[in-house]
Amino acid sequence: MLKKIAGLWWLLSGCGMIVCAQPAAHLDLIPKPTSVVATSGTFYITPESKVFTYPAFAPVAALFAEAVHLPKPQSALLKTRQTKSFIFRTANAAVIPDSAGYQLKITPDNVFITARTQTGAVNAMQTLLQLLLLQPQPSTLPCADISDHPRFGYRGVHLDVSRNFFPASYIKRFIDLMALYKMNTFHWHLTDGAGWRLEIKRYPELTQIAAWRNEANWKDWWTKGRRYSKEGDPNAYGGYYTQDQAREIVAYAAQRGITVIPEIEMPGHSEEVLAVYPQYSCSGIPYKNSELCLGNDATFGFLENVLTEVMDIFPSTYIHIGGDEADKKAWKSCPKCQQRIRNEHLKDENELQSYAIRRMEKFLVSHHRKLLGWDEILEGGLAPEATVMSWRGESGGIAAAREGHDVVMTPGAYCYFDSYQADPATQPEAIGGYLPVDKVYSYDPVPKELDATAAKHILGAQANIWTEYIPNSYHLEYMVYPRLLALSEVVWSDTAQKNLADFRQRLQAHYRLLQRLNVNYYRPSYNVTIHPLIDAAQHRTTVSFSSEQYQPQIRYTLDGSMPGPQSALYTGPFTVTGSAPVTAAIFKDTLRQGKPAFLQLDDHLAIGKKVTYLLPYSKKYLAQQEATLVNGYRGSLTYADGQWQGFEGKDMDVSIDMETVMPLKSVSVTFMQLTGPGVYMPSAVEVLISEDGQKYSPVKKIDNDIPVTTATLTFKDFKFDLGGLKARYIRVRAVNQQHGFMFADEIIVY
Repeated sequence: MLKKIAGLWWLLSGCGMIVCAQPAAHLDLIPKPTSVVATSGTFYITPESKVFTYPAFAPVAALFAEAVHLPKPQSALLKTRQTKSFIFRTANAAVIPDSAGYQLKITPDNVFITARTQTGAVNAMQTLLQLLLLQPQPSTLPCADISDHPRFGYRGVHLDVSRNFFPASYIKRFIDLMALYKMNTFHWHLTDGAGWRLEIKRYPELTQIAAWRNEANWKDWWTKGRRYSKEGDPNAYGGYYTQDQAREIVAYAAQRGITVIPEIEMPGHSEEVLAVYPQYSCSGIPYKNSELCLGNDATFGFLENVLTEVMDIFPSTYIHIGGDEADKKAWKSCPKCQQRIRNEHLKDENELQSYAIRRMEKFLVSHHRKLLGWDEILEGGLAPEATVMSWRGESGGIAAAREGHDVVMTPGAYCYFDSYQADPATQPEAIGGYLPVDKVYSYDPVPKELDATAAKHILGAQANIWTEYIPNSYHLEYMVYPRLLALSEVVWSDTAQKNLADFRQRLQAHYRLLQRLNVNYYRPSYNVTIHPLIDAAQHRTTVSFSSEQYQPQIRYTLDGSMPGPQSALYTGPFTVTGSAPVTAAIFKDTLRQGKPAFLQLDDHLAIGKKVTYLLPYSKKYLAQQEATLVNGYRGSLTYADGQWQGFEGKDMDVSIDMETVMPLKSVSVTFMQLTGPGVYMPSAVEVLISEDGQKYSPVKKIDNDIPVTTATLTFKDFKFDLGGLKARYIRVRAVNQQHGFMFADEIIVY
């Protein structure tokens, strides 16, 4: 029959006192507890089962009893004891040192839940609920002794509801799923240019107009004028949360051990505010500015009034004020902003933004709150008590921690769940990037650059979910799960517990759990990834394969043919001498699954040769620096993998010294295009050759034939036939006509 568990529907076995045959029990918890010791026996939930609790844990026990459809808890102070009971009991610091820690003792007769605090009791409850959902028959618990506590106190998930709106009823489901995996902070991105999502009684037009837009599809709205509509207009798209709904969600989350942190964007990403209240912009004209006017005292009055209502709804210590991606152009020509710079003896517009952040921090501190912002708030000087979210890599977090500020790590390369998680050709449209579950799991929130003192300022890490390309909850869950399971272990479990193979084994049991909860998770790909390890001196490569499938049967060939059921079976890394085409695929029985993987091992002439950069590569995408273009490694599906070298706004112009004059057969180089983040093909690529490195002769120029309108991830190999021409130096030039990013892969020379 269907039962409700913490707001989630699942299938509870009706076997009663269990005369059914019992499949193997599962203790495959995620995140992995500090200690799990399996003991003999099984605890069965029956209609006679009871829940007992000490007074301190009565709310948690009541929530648990409701979740597993048992009667209301009774006082554990009663002398009567029954078997088949759950008993919530308190402990002191000598028994459980960590205030968020807990112990579970599951015996055939009773389940003992022991904690110091409600936080610990909630964590224990979530472990029990997860254990039930993991079992083949979810009215049973395998007997075990479990001790557990978290590594980090901040374990966050950010959800953008501005680009696409998710109703309050779904937000509760989202929180339920977070809680099940012990994520304890919900960062609610409530305002942005695409829509204002929280009722502010003093400024009704924020939800009457700025919460609604004239295009449901975010991309269409973005490219077609970015206009707002009105509540009640039959073509309006949007929505908002009333203050009562927001309070209800805050209380719902708190019951489950989750703090809700609201984000109210300032001073940038404020198009929706300035469309309805243009007096707070530099121009005073609707639809002209995206940044609030920081020279206008009325702007700060508006922000303080908004935050006063926000703080009345959200009891969280932190209030997030954004602070990211502000275009400072309007401030440069605004008389009020320039006057503010003079009056406050500020150096420039960066310090003007810092002035605004400091002013808002002072206001929040006066109300006993703390300011949280994206790492741009470092620019121009950090507010004294501010906490930083480091999203543009880890450098902002490192700088803030060294200055003694607390930090939440959320770098895009590991924590942005709006990135692709497989080959973009097989996936729904996303903003870009490539972040498979294994890479999420590999993350450590404490940068190696920090000493022990600075490392203490790393509060934890957070998944960020931006919803430009995530229009509904079905798609949202596809992007979040199972990646969130990997991050949950990153922020909860001790590094000594971290083991990818073990995590992947435990993950297999969680697919059943996610299915029971009707989560539309991303299904593991049948694609094979080929990993070469090059020994240039010996002209050989060690090859290994991996896949998201668990213990797959992989077959491969080295002659360019398609693998079949009789091809070589992969049993471990092997060595290839020289060049070879490696093709691999997964098989189930005799049937090939998914798309075969191919990698041309190129033991080419330029490997390890000196490359001179006549124009600099991007400091943001150094890759392997001067070794990148001739290290023998091909780039993957993402330009952030350390093998694609970026050129920002400039042409690529490099020269390779082959060390001696030699006949050359061919030169080739691959570029990518992904227009969402501004990555374009070069308009043309040219190869020139020289014997002395001074006088170059052009060989050939190849024009690009990929339209700039092609938005999906696309690759093009520019290949030049040199026909035996002799040269020592090879010069490759690529024209950056779009003045965005260009990313170049290996330059292959034969």
